[in-house]
Amino acid sequence: MKIISFLISCSSNIRHSKSILFLILLAGVIGGVSNAALIALINSTLNKQGASARALALSFVGICVILPIARLASQALIIRLTAASLFELRMRMSRNILSTPLRTLEKIGAHRLLAALTDDVSTITGAFINLPVLCMHFAIVVATLAYMAWLSWTLLLGVFGFIVVAVLGYYLMTTRGLRYFKSAREEWDRLFKHFQALTQGTKELKLHSRRREAFLYDGLHMTAMSLRRLNTSGNTFYALAGVWGQTIAFVLIGLLLFVAPNIQTVETPVLTGYVLALLYMLTPLETILNTLPSLSRAAISVQKMEDLGFSLIPSPDAPRPTSARAGSAPAFSHLELAGVTHTYRRESGEDSFLLGPVDLSFSPGELVFVAGGNGTGKTTLAKLLVGLYTPECGEIRLNYAPVTDDTREDYRQLFSAVFSDYYLFESLLGFDASGLDEKARGYLAQLQLDSKVKIEDGTLSTVDLSHGQRKRLALLTAYLEDRPVYLFDEWAADQDPLFKEIFYLQMLPELRSKGKLVIVITHDDSYYRVADRLVKLDYGKVVDDQYLAEPTDAKTSVLASL
Repeated sequence: MKIISFLISCSSNIRHSKSILFLILLAGVIGGVSNAALIALINSTLNKQGASARALALSFVGICVILPIARLASQALIIRLTAASLFELRMRMSRNILSTPLRTLEKIGAHRLLAALTDDVSTITGAFINLPVLCMHFAIVVATLAYMAWLSWTLLLGVFGFIVVAVLGYYLMTTRGLRYFKSAREEWDRLFKHFQALTQGTKELKLHSRRREAFLYDGLHMTAMSLRRLNTSGNTFYALAGVWGQTIAFVLIGLLLFVAPNIQTVETPVLTGYVLALLYMLTPLETILNTLPSLSRAAISVQKMEDLGFSLIPSPDAPRPTSARAGSAPAFSHLELAGVTHTYRRESGEDSFLLGPVDLSFSPGELVFVAGGNGTGKTTLAKLLVGLYTPECGEIRLNYAPVTDDTREDYRQLFSAVFSDYYLFESLLGFDASGLDEKARGYLAQLQLDSKVKIEDGTLSTVDLSHGQRKRLALLTAYLEDRPVYLFDEWAADQDPLFKEIFYLQMLPELRSKGKLVIVITHDDSYYRVADRLVKLDYGKVVDDQYLAEPTDAKTSVLASL
């Protein structure tokens, strides 16, 4: 099964995993053989066969000691192995997400990623918890069948005929149930998207009663009902399969007791042994059948994550994320986009929109503004520039050398960027701790946030601020990175007039004076005079790239007037 191969795959990186797997198998075999020996012992005692009563009693005591030890050892070992495998799963998924191209992640959607990280991981965890019991009971069934073959292999041939019928019926029912589970997993993606809308759109839903009712009943309610129906149907088919198997077992016992003696001579000890063995197998078989639905869901979850592009079994040439230090950027003297294009979907429809071809070059110490209407490709151009998107045509050249897949990760270390949809971390991650708090406090004062936010050991006291203040905190991280290129995507859009002036007239010129290349996406045409260059986009094309006049006295710091 896929879930078993996944366990073996995940455990391959775990220390002593092969030894643990061997011990689990050994403990399961010992447990299964001990259970079969217990049946043989009971059968011999009832029919007064074999050794003396004392020897049988001592054997019974020995089996009663071995059974719990084998079961405990098997469960303890597989619990340890599955816990380590789950850790490996979570880390592997996280690494895969971080190494997957941004455009691919955007196409997948945040709701699908979160569903995989939450529901799928929980489903796989639940299946792992059942694996120790499943292994033990499977060993019991195999050992019991072996004992039945030892009693009478000819009688076992007839039993196998019923086993084939039982397996065929079980397969047909569970296949139908599995289809329901697969549909339920797809429905869960849609439900998670509704949950995401519920948490992120609470204000809009509260303000519009008809929208709220339509969302609850036409969207969330219908999806949740469909998910409930699919899960109920799937579980019902698995329950029917379990009842089917139990019914076949009872029919088989009835045939052994009332029909088999009339067809051929069956010794009483053999008949008693078969009936005891079948009765003894009922509980293990029922446990196995009850466990299979969770394993089926887990296999669907594994397949779902693989379908999203996160292979749980890494290939030898799979890309591995680098561990570049913060600030470890290559030397930068010239940056160029040569014939770069990128195709993406418009927000307003399904038709494609082509950005490019774009031909631009940049040098250190430049302050460049990028302007254009909404939907003209400014943010897409920014993502191409910083290496988050890969050009479909053309190439990006750093110091006149093309940026390739092998060098793209190092290339990204050139940039500090604050996008319009930025994420604000509560800790300053990836920095050298030496003097970090002192530097951060200086920038907090410059950003006029020192009275609201404190920093201790690289952790911010709060990020619960207004949207404009949170953007200033995002700027704090960019300042601390101190990289050769800074990119700001509509950073000043949420700032009050006073701080907007500080940003354009003090902060940007200061960065330029330090030799940084500063690229600013902005609609604030009243501050265009601050820039050295103005690049305008329209319908995905660069329609203007002009050098402006030299900076004027108006670009000096305004802090003295505050």
